[in-house]
Amino acid sequence: MPALITWWTLDLRELAPQAHSDAVQAVGADLLRRWTEPHRRYHTTTHLVEVFWALEDLEQAGVVDTRDAALGRLVGWFHDAVYDPAAALGDNETASAALASRDLHALGLKDSDVETVRDLILATERHDLAPDGLATAFHDADLWILSAPPERYAAYTEQVREEYAAVPDDAFRAGRAAILRPFLDRDTIYATDLARDTWESQARANLAAELTALTQ
Repeated sequence: MPALITWWTLDLRELAPQAHSDAVQAVGADLLRRWTEPHRRYHTTTHLVEVFWALEDLEQAGVVDTRDAALGRLVGWFHDAVYDPAAALGDNETASAALASRDLHALGLKDSDVETVRDLILATERHDLAPDGLATAFHDADLWILSAPPERYAAYTEQVREEYAAVPDDAFRAGRAAILRPFLDRDTIYATDLARDTWESQARANLAAELTALTQ
């Protein structure tokens, strides 16, 4: 966990150099507490790190520059900061965006940066393909898990099911299939050239296999 907080601190130093170190540490500690809540199984710090790794790949490919990569990591920190599997559709994203706006304004980020973070968090409700820049990079990084190696993908599906343990099997299968099928119906799952070239094929294989298992 100290590595995550170090990453957080360095990104805030880049994006809000005037922020008081105590405030930076306090917000970081609150975020880490949220990401380690006991009811989480998939939406944990492992997911957060995987998003960061994917963003790093996209930065190295030139999709985003160093500053936008740092801003993307802030989106990562906040995009599932509020996570309740029983919440109504969109409520987690709305609450996470509100938390980001409150905390990042308090830390002194530029208004335009706060608006970007808020908008990208809200966009995670639908995962529509983004047009360009940081929006495309975060869209793809958040969905990297769909392209994970089969063993990791299997663990991910088990973790999602554990988060929705209160939902009966038939309802879960139908709901999960309804979420996954539109990704396969798209011309592309991912928005960036890097992701389409290196992640798309495995993602389609993973999704097709899971859908088959869900509908058998």
